[in-house]
Amino acid sequence: MLGKDPDGISVVQSRSEADALELPPLLILDEVTNFLDQQGLGKGEIFWTPIGDGQSNVTFKIVRDDDAFVLRRGPRPPLPPSTHDMVREARIQELVHRQGVPVPEILALCEDVSVLGVPFYVAEFLNGTVITDSIPAYLSSTEDRKNTSIAIVDTLVKLHQVDVSTGDLAAFGKPNGYLKRQVERFSSLWDVNTLRDLPEVAMLSEWLSRNLPESQMASVIHGDFRAGNLMFAGDSPARVMAILDWEMATIGDPLADLGYLTATYAEPGSHVTPLELTSVTREPGYLSSAELIARYQEQMNLNIDALSWYQTLALWKASIFCEAIYTRWLKGERPDDKSFAPSLEVGVPRLLAGARAFAGV
Repeated sequence: MLGKDPDGISVVQSRSEADALELPPLLILDEVTNFLDQQGLGKGEIFWTPIGDGQSNVTFKIVRDDDAFVLRRGPRPPLPPSTHDMVREARIQELVHRQGVPVPEILALCEDVSVLGVPFYVAEFLNGTVITDSIPAYLSSTEDRKNTSIAIVDTLVKLHQVDVSTGDLAAFGKPNGYLKRQVERFSSLWDVNTLRDLPEVAMLSEWLSRNLPESQMASVIHGDFRAGNLMFAGDSPARVMAILDWEMATIGDPLADLGYLTATYAEPGSHVTPLELTSVTREPGYLSSAELIARYQEQMNLNIDALSWYQTLALWKASIFCEAIYTRWLKGERPDDKSFAPSLEVGVPRLLAGARAFAGV
């Protein structure tokens, strides 16, 4: 077997090995090899390495001789309805790539679930840096830290300035009523994704419904826009090579992205949640959340008086999708997860506490 597979079940060589397992593997190397051959992507045997610690969809680096690719797929079935849609995720990246948004190029899409059990796509491999809990040496100066923060917010602005009034992007989502649908949809997901009673979820749902703001414009929204989903180039000054993880992208209210970015942004004194995956911005030199907001507002010219509503929405939604992860772990559907999902026993209540703080309730 190629690569490293500590539990012996995530990756297998052949279909017969996969069929003998109680839980389906994430990769079947012979099937992936055949698919890459059909697409003309590299030659020879494949070597694989997991990328990142994504808690939803799963990403692998695939190497064949001198060629490297990224394979991205959903988690093992059963999957909650309307989630982990690899086809949608690949297509919106193709659309924004044409508009100059920095994303990995999609090289192939497999909609045939007989190959790996779920759809998946193959993208170009980019050799950059995702900033998490350590500061890259080449971006460590005070100026570099400031420029890193600027690059984060300016990349969000670039995404939100893409024209969605015509073409394929216009048909990718329904911006009218987006916020109301978000509240209604996530409210309906709680009961089917939990095994416990957390009354703050319903209370915040009611608060969000009562205080629903009016959207000022429509844009492409990423849905999980944060520093940990950005890949930076390997030199100074800070430059974003790619926005990653497009699972939740759609057309809607751009302040939903700004609310999410700032609600999950780590700075001195900010509320710690399970979504604090880039803790380095607590260090001196990085822009504060307020400075990020000001820079965004200067370029987008949007009224942000209701931003706390969007920040509340961000953490409330996060509590619901994190609860789904926690419940799947409790049911034995995430056997490889030894740390993140177990931490959500207390992590989800922390998200709800943060949402209540933004709402002031």
